[in-house]
Amino acid sequence: MTQTGDLQFESTELSSGFLLWQVTMAWQRSIKKELDKLDITYTQFVLLTTLDSLLLQTNIVSQIDIANHSYTNRMMVSKVLRTLEEKKMIQRKDHPTDTRAKIINLSPFGKESLEKAIIVVKEVDNAFFSVLGPYKGVLDLNMKSLWENTKE
Repeated sequence: MTQTGDLQFESTELSSGFLLWQVTMAWQRSIKKELDKLDITYTQFVLLTTLDSLLLQTNIVSQIDIANHSYTNRMMVSKVLRTLEEKKMIQRKDHPTDTRAKIINLSPFGKESLEKAIIVVKEVDNAFFSVLGPYKGVLDLNMKSLWENTKE
């Protein structure tokens, strides 16, 4: 038994937080290994996917829209979008009504890269989580419940 003050675990491996951390790191290694081949990070993938989803609803998508829809930090989104623009995956144009904002669009190269990345991420997720068999749905529901209860 591990004991520090009032904290007790039969072993570190029984701590939910530790297990989540270990599983997350293993999943991140798997995703990174494959997305590196496309010169894209998972964060870039999420923001491109978010942009693509928003563009199906409207032709005016701002950086703030992307941050809000992806539940991510606005400053981080700004930095990642700059990188995506340098990689020629997105294009920025002046917003028609807000002089402080820019309209964000996927470039043809960005759309092509995203389509490839979606396939890669689905394959990695399917392989990684396949060990759960029929319990994957239960994991998804539990993770969604945790996420819903921690949204700010």
